[in-house]
Amino acid sequence: MTVERVDSATDERLADYRDLTDVVLRRVLEPAGGLYIAESAKVIARAVRAGHRPRSVLVQEKWLEEIQSLMAASSVRAPVYVVTPEVAENLTGYAVHRGALAAMHRPTLPPVADVVAGARLVVVLEDIVDHTNVGAIFRAAAGLGADAVLVSPRCADPLYRRSVRVSMGTVFQVPWTRLPEWDEARGILHGAGFDLAALALAEDAVPLDAYGDARPERVALLLGAEGDGLSRAALAAADTVVTIPMTGGVDSLNVAAASAVALWELRAR
Repeated sequence: MTVERVDSATDERLADYRDLTDVVLRRVLEPAGGLYIAESAKVIARAVRAGHRPRSVLVQEKWLEEIQSLMAASSVRAPVYVVTPEVAENLTGYAVHRGALAAMHRPTLPPVADVVAGARLVVVLEDIVDHTNVGAIFRAAAGLGADAVLVSPRCADPLYRRSVRVSMGTVFQVPWTRLPEWDEARGILHGAGFDLAALALAEDAVPLDAYGDARPERVALLLGAEGDGLSRAALAAADTVVTIPMTGGVDSLNVAAASAVALWELRAR
């Protein structure tokens, strides 16, 4: 670990952090697989404990000692760039209130079969594009006992800064990977013994509590995009359509809130 003080936002050592754009970072060709940004010492610590490797760390003086202790304890080798709050804001385009950022190497996503091996309850996110909802669902999954999260090809990135922040770092705790399209994904999940339960509105939907009372041994809970809900392909792949009974003229909950309710009902007992 080396500590280097940098006094200009235009310094090329800080290129990974300049005008932060997650889409661009994902497409960085060197290193292969791209980068993502972890924000705050706590999130960086969780990422490192999960085996993720920082390429560098950007820190303000106030948080330097904490970052040095973290990296020393984990034997991480990466440069630490110390900047003023003004340089950090000029560099990133926003006030870096949590004092530390890390440019992290993106890990290779594991095969679906490896992620769900031994799992009894997994959450499937189909085309959820709001990063806040993705992060909140990961937090619910971690707190309420889901064994894994699977995301569709067009679902928002769990390693996007806002997803990581809202999840309180649980995106590093809950095993996850991306599913292929439904024509292939359905066979993978059925082959692993999962009952596919689609959380959706339908006339023939089973109330969540009734489904929970007769809960299959292995459940994949399908959650759909904000507004549109699950696609026709997802509903066709499902074995059961499940709904949360509502009152007060309200037909549904926000997808993150719905995930927490459903996971509580389907938790291992």
